[in-house]
Amino acid sequence: MATKRRFWATTAAVVGLVLSMIAPARADNPIVQHIYTADPAPLVHNGRVYLYTGHDEDGSTWFTMKEWRVWSSADMVNWTDHGSPMNLTTFSWAKQDAWAGQAIERNGKFYWYVPVVTKATGRPAIGVGVSDSPTGPFRDAIGRPLVENGEIDPTVMIDDGGQAYLYWGNPNLSYVRLNPDMTSYSGGITRIPLTTAGFGTRTGDPNRPTLYEEGPWVYKRNGLYYNVFAAKCCSEFIAYSTAPGPTGPWTYRGTVMPTQGSSFTNHAGIIDFKGSSYFFYHNGALPGGGGFTRSVAVERFTYNADGTIPTINMTTAGPPAADTLNPYVRQEGETIAWGSGVETEPSSEGGLNLSHLNNGDYVKLKNVAFGNGARTFTARVSSTVAGSSVEVRSGGPTGALAGTCSVPNTGGWQTWTTVSCAVNGLTGTRDLYLRFTGGNSYLLNVNWWQFSA
Repeated sequence: MATKRRFWATTAAVVGLVLSMIAPARADNPIVQHIYTADPAPLVHNGRVYLYTGHDEDGSTWFTMKEWRVWSSADMVNWTDHGSPMNLTTFSWAKQDAWAGQAIERNGKFYWYVPVVTKATGRPAIGVGVSDSPTGPFRDAIGRPLVENGEIDPTVMIDDGGQAYLYWGNPNLSYVRLNPDMTSYSGGITRIPLTTAGFGTRTGDPNRPTLYEEGPWVYKRNGLYYNVFAAKCCSEFIAYSTAPGPTGPWTYRGTVMPTQGSSFTNHAGIIDFKGSSYFFYHNGALPGGGGFTRSVAVERFTYNADGTIPTINMTTAGPPAADTLNPYVRQEGETIAWGSGVETEPSSEGGLNLSHLNNGDYVKLKNVAFGNGARTFTARVSSTVAGSSVEVRSGGPTGALAGTCSVPNTGGWQTWTTVSCAVNGLTGTRDLYLRFTGGNSYLLNVNWWQFSA
């Protein structure tokens, strides 16, 4: 974090200026900007999308990953940071590599399947975390690997009849039939035949005759089973196959996302949410980004009439908002559509807070429904310096000023107080910018904010 913080300190002002000059509302991909994220796994639950990701450490020159992260959104553009509810220490038998996993809900519990390297064998195995909440905390469900065959990248689905399947693998593709407890399985590990008819033809590598590489994402839609996967390393593209049943036979259908972006890997996740379909992936688009410092992004798409998936390209705009954001209820500071120079940290009042805010740093909230107009802005803040403030703006980080809230020295970075100020000019549905100003040091933290009408 410190390395990235120093990097942002020298680049955020320039990046923010360029973005506001081009188009203030354009930069919504990648969807998380304050840390590097990878291997997206979305889950729809109770009107929100919960997004489970890995975390690439700053400055990585390998897949250096120690924890998993959770984010959520009700509108596909403003994402709340829920921190890290599971990490390598969750599994006492694991020693490294918090790589790509997926979570699913069953009977009120949330099961998160992840690959890690075991201490005992030094090989990858699949562990399972369990929680009563989609945001955790997660605990080791069984105290040992669920399956171990030296391969990675689990994906999980529950079929219409209630049978759950866990698939995973690189260089092979295998599955087991999970029992209703989701933490054990019946029968053995079944290896799916990787035929060229099922997974396309790869040239130039006699050891890998098909395009299948890793990162399967298996789901069912309108009676058809889809297996979307990372194809032909390296650089990877996203391809897919379909089948009439959860175990095949699979038929290769073509490319979903061509090779592009500055990451040589990719990893797909697909959901339907509020009447639209969404494709999650990762790239290296953030400052300092690359193949080992990746960032999750998302696109909206429409299936073709015959159920095939169209070609999807990476964009910086991302999807349109699926809903509005209500400013008249408490919103967490760590809910962000786009942030410049910000970080998050655990708050003494629960959850996370925006932290390490310096002069000129800002967050954007998209599609905020002010209706007939807001009168007052209130924020929960902390600081150890005097003279800082939260500017409420629209139209851009240096756009129309609606109001300014002064932030006092509260006596500690986790010593909180509530400040309010009058605002004007905020009507209708528009993007909101909270810009932080003051001296040249670390200025303030923000826990939450709310407007009154």
